Amino acid sequence: MNARWLRVGDGRSTLTVHAQPGAKKTVVAGAHGDALKIRLAAPPVDGKANAALIAFIAERLGRARSAVVLKSGQSTRRKVIEVTDAPADTVTRLLPEA
Repeated sequence: MNARWLRVGDGRSTLTVHAQPGAKKTVVAGAHGDALKIRLAAPPVDGKANAALIAFIAERLGRARSAVVLKSGQSTRRKVIEVTDAPADTVTRLLPEA
């Protein structure tokens, strides 16, 4: 595994994400430097894009929304997401780099 956007430890996976709100649909768009680029259909207002990002990651990984936490980047495109109980192989398989 050579995903620079993923760190694993203590039963948690930490993802560095470059979010692009306002897209036509929500999809994983591939690597963006050391981050995973995710295009979001939600607009960047009132936390809608952050909520959509958390819901998308939780759904793709088969985890409850409560297991996915936005650790930093509430108002920027670069975000750090922590997922509880998500092994690295599951994360890289379900959130592949395009």
